[in-house]
Amino acid sequence: MGREDMRAGDADREAVAETLKAALNEGRLDLHEYDERLQQTYAAKTFRDLEGLTTDLPGTVPVQRAQVAPQQPMAPAAGPTPGSEVGEMRKPSGAPWLASYGGVILVCVLIWGVTSLASGEFNYFWPAWMLIPFIFGVVGRFGNRGR
Repeated sequence: MGREDMRAGDADREAVAETLKAALNEGRLDLHEYDERLQQTYAAKTFRDLEGLTTDLPGTVPVQRAQVAPQQPMAPAAGPTPGSEVGEMRKPSGAPWLASYGGVILVCVLIWGVTSLASGEFNYFWPAWMLIPFIFGVVGRFGNRGR
């Protein structure tokens, strides 16, 4: 009689359940598959039944070491710019959100214009509310140039 034919105890089932839980937390199993395997774990009678539930899973990593590591800042691709120190990161020129948000405001003004023309009178100019965060962003962007 080999180990595979030996009856599994509750502690063995709990160990497999913990391995499955760790695989779920790491994203290696989806919730449906985890539930199916967990039911099979508690219904298993032999070690062979238990081993078949975790053979396709790679070794699990303890939660303390499984965290996402912060990305290190990249060095500038080209050499340093005049007046900057070596290793200093360059700030991107311009703010890409200004152009995209400006496009949103333009679309809103066009919608307001079309609806005003269709109704035959000037409606309340609601796109002005869209201008408020845009103006704060522009002032904040150009106000920080001295830094």
